[in-house]
Amino acid sequence: MSHYSVDDIENIIYHLNYRWRLQSLALWSGRKCPIAPDQLYQGFEAFLRVETLEDIDKISFSDDTKEKLRSSFMDHYLQRELLPYDMEMRTWMKGAAAHVDGRKIYFRDIISFCQKGSTRSQRLILQKETGPLCKFLKPFALSYWEALLQTLRSSFGFRDYREYCGLKKGVDYGAYYEEVKRILSQTDDLYFSAMEQWTKRCFEDELHSLTRFDAIYLLGLTEFDSFFPSQGIERFMSFFRYWDMDLTGYPGIHMELGQAPEKSSQAICFILQVPEEIYVLMKPQGGWLDLESLGHELGHALFAANTAEGLPFVVKELSRSSSLTEAFAFLVQNVSMSVPFMTGGLGVDEEIASMLYYHKVLKDMSVFRRYAARFLAEYEMFGEEDLANGEIYAENMARYTGFYYQPEACLFDLAGEFYSLDYVLAWMAEAMLEDYFHKEYGDAWMFSPDTGQTLKRWWREGHRNDLFGFLDRIGLGRLSSSSLIDRWKRILS
Repeated sequence: MSHYSVDDIENIIYHLNYRWRLQSLALWSGRKCPIAPDQLYQGFEAFLRVETLEDIDKISFSDDTKEKLRSSFMDHYLQRELLPYDMEMRTWMKGAAAHVDGRKIYFRDIISFCQKGSTRSQRLILQKETGPLCKFLKPFALSYWEALLQTLRSSFGFRDYREYCGLKKGVDYGAYYEEVKRILSQTDDLYFSAMEQWTKRCFEDELHSLTRFDAIYLLGLTEFDSFFPSQGIERFMSFFRYWDMDLTGYPGIHMELGQAPEKSSQAICFILQVPEEIYVLMKPQGGWLDLESLGHELGHALFAANTAEGLPFVVKELSRSSSLTEAFAFLVQNVSMSVPFMTGGLGVDEEIASMLYYHKVLKDMSVFRRYAARFLAEYEMFGEEDLANGEIYAENMARYTGFYYQPEACLFDLAGEFYSLDYVLAWMAEAMLEDYFHKEYGDAWMFSPDTGQTLKRWWREGHRNDLFGFLDRIGLGRLSSSSLIDRWKRILS
């Protein structure tokens, strides 16, 4: 039997990560995949054996390094095992489409259709059409999750999915389940009062009468696109010069912002290798949503591109959780619709900028509650091991967002490894970081070169720490929701 050294393990994981990310980049871009899906793991059969975990456990290095390598190995083991289910699901999903007023709306285009190209009546048709589609596709999605859970038990000995995710990410999900419920209950009155006013003005209807498709339209801020300045994206890109970052030729970052029809409409960042090969993809639709989407993905990209090249592989490339990089993504995203940037960077009238910022904060609060509610639903569903029952999902989503969510859509809104909580924690951390910069450099902290220097210093360390360790290292202490809740109260009250 082969025995692998730490260099062997890191080298193989590096190559497997690269192959998988390259495949994902091609799929998202609408280009031909460089490697056939069923050949992704060809030649790595000897490595992808449970016995390899014994080699990882025998190597003497830090617990954090060991956990990262164990998790990365298990990722690829599971992906290979589940590849047939994934390919079958992709095949059926690719052709699935709703028919709305003589137009085919494919699954991957539903969000962009709702955001920019839909009316209220069309969204109601879309809801009726997607229900039967979800019921038809449900067995394929369910078989994927059942195979995953079975593999976790039989190959790795985990009791359940909660245990696997908790050990992988080092997160006490039970504690955060209670914390998230507390945050949501504490802010119920503030949220529902503000959201009811917005939906009545926009739709002339009660919040409880609206669906998740109406929420997608509302939170896309399309009604405010008439205030979006010409050359808004270009002016946002040039803003980063304040941080001594010229995005016209930033090392390692490749921008693809064209309108290729085969490209997905949702913005995304693919990090093939750190710090030299990072792709930011976006298919602009026009308006404020483009600005926020680009800001978010640039947050990911700049973090990776500014990571020191000489760091160890596990510090540069591997993280136990995505909450740290998501915190930086939210920080850069929120700069794009801050009042100082809208007035000083885009030339928006201050009164209009304040109105836009109010709705931006309310939107963020609603999206926060969406991910928080989804985490609660997922935690309960995996606890009961009843993924086929979408009522848990629908009830949580309606209770905490106010919008109606179809029970049959549950499996198609389910995020692996409780990623919804990564977002929730990242939002809390982003508010703490903004408070820090505000105290250090004032209201217009985003225009300070010192802000860029501070971020570069933090980013150089890559994933040396997880989110909790990072906040402690820079002196902000324990992760808390206080800064985020204070922002909501200050702006929305």
